[in-house]
Amino acid sequence: MNEVGARSATALERLEAQVRRDLATIEAPAAPWMRPRAAPDGANAFDVVVVGAGLSGLTIGFGLRRQGVGNVLIIDQRPAGREGPWITCARMATLRSPKQLTGPDLGVPSLTFCSWYEAVAGEEAWNRLDKIPPRDWMDYLSWYRRTLDLPVRNDMRLAGINPVGDLLALSTRSPEGASTLYCRQLVLATGIEGSGRPHVPEMIASALPPDRYTHSAEAIDPAALAGRDIGVLGAAASAFDWATTALDNGARSATLFARRRELPKTEALAWANFPGFLGAFSELDDTMRWRFMRRFFALQAPPTQEMFDRAARHPSFRLVMGAPWRRVAMDGDRVRVDTDEASWAFDHILLGTGFETDLARRPELAPFVDRIALWSDRFAPPAGEEDSALARYPYLGAAFELNERIPGSAPYLGRIHIFNNGAVPSLGPVCNGVTGLKYGAPKIVAAIARNFFLEDADQHLEALMGYNEAHFRTDASGMEGRHGAGPAN
Repeated sequence: MNEVGARSATALERLEAQVRRDLATIEAPAAPWMRPRAAPDGANAFDVVVVGAGLSGLTIGFGLRRQGVGNVLIIDQRPAGREGPWITCARMATLRSPKQLTGPDLGVPSLTFCSWYEAVAGEEAWNRLDKIPPRDWMDYLSWYRRTLDLPVRNDMRLAGINPVGDLLALSTRSPEGASTLYCRQLVLATGIEGSGRPHVPEMIASALPPDRYTHSAEAIDPAALAGRDIGVLGAAASAFDWATTALDNGARSATLFARRRELPKTEALAWANFPGFLGAFSELDDTMRWRFMRRFFALQAPPTQEMFDRAARHPSFRLVMGAPWRRVAMDGDRVRVDTDEASWAFDHILLGTGFETDLARRPELAPFVDRIALWSDRFAPPAGEEDSALARYPYLGAAFELNERIPGSAPYLGRIHIFNNGAVPSLGPVCNGVTGLKYGAPKIVAAIARNFFLEDADQHLEALMGYNEAHFRTDASGMEGRHGAGPAN
């Protein structure tokens, strides 16, 4: 290890010691108070299983521990160090959020990205940093997980959910084979596609072989784009990330198409980042939440200035605005794209077309999706304010829990909590990235802890009725021999 590396290691050791001191100072974790619950296999059921060991899942795991809910397991289908999109399909040069935003730390300064970055790179490097590179963010989350010793099982996928009494039986798949986990509460912290799937326009899916197009949610070896003519569909952030990635890796050309005649310029999350909105949005009535979300979703995320500028500097980059695709087909060995004005030929298509919310596309939810209440089941928008996409989102309760479409038909749904993009219309943008996490994670954690206490109130009362621990002793007070009924004659 060189001298700089040795200094960084020492600084990181000091930071980790500070984390331990800070947590002890604020009584974290809280004293355990949960009542064990036996599973059908004889073992104790987990209090909570969190699916997803990325940004949100790790934060919720830490938050539950701070509430004294310690029998928790976090699972993730990816290997350790590759959770979330940061080093797999996030192709932006930096995160879009400002570097100083906090979230996973839950108010503990030594757990912030700033503290970690200054420990590994120095205060001067932090001062020079503009926005956070995804690789650094992934390294920070890995450090956060290790330092807090969070209980994570990687390479494990949730395949099914079945109610068993007052528990949920989770069917899982891993390299070791199939297994069943039992839990009282389940949190789906499954990211941007956790309530649906990547949106691939039907004209593309029906006309092209799967190896001729790639969605931004998919991993791809960028070297495979070298020397090829690339068509990019979409005008928001992921489309420009695609174009820049292709050109930086030797693509012969990249042509980006947008239906709009102007690029999106406004980042809705920048407006939303204030305590009133993020903290109290969920308390609005349905009409107000609907109106906020229609506007929120209409403001597509623009590209970062850096990625736009990098694409624009490439002489082989073309931007075609106001050009919706009318027809896509194979033409020999090339992909032909027809717009109203011209026809184009490409070797490969890259899609920056976002995600669609459709719970039926989630294998863990599909078997009982017809029992889940959607916004379309609970709310009729005013005339002229209809929105079919928004209506497909799940209509969630205050604890991010699923609701029954028909009351009484599936009470177990209240044990399943959605902490991903599908929760935004009901709870606000507090569960889909860094910006609102410091509001969303404490909200779901407090709600789950509250639910546990209310559900087990009889047992806690019984424990109180039998509680007789002595906290003082009369024989140590100097009163020996002076316990008579009155003064002597």
